[in-house]
Amino acid sequence: MKSITSPDRAKEIENQLRGAIAASGLNATQLADLITQKCGRPESVQSFSQKLKRGSIKYAEVLEIAELLNFELIWHKLK
Repeated sequence: MKSITSPDRAKEIENQLRGAIAASGLNATQLADLITQKCGRPESVQSFSQKLKRGSIKYAEVLEIAELLNFELIWHKLK
């Protein structure tokens, strides 16, 4: 699947997600295991990392991750 996200934006998203994972006290392997257990779908650390690097992670997956890590995503209208 070709990403429509620019490389710079993909890197920004990757950094934000990796920061949230680190802040939660987990690493990517532990998160992949947690996704597999709690979300009922297999997730390997390799596929997860590739989604981040390509910028092809789905918004639904980001919401799952936020919930698993006890984060709340809030949208604010820009002025």
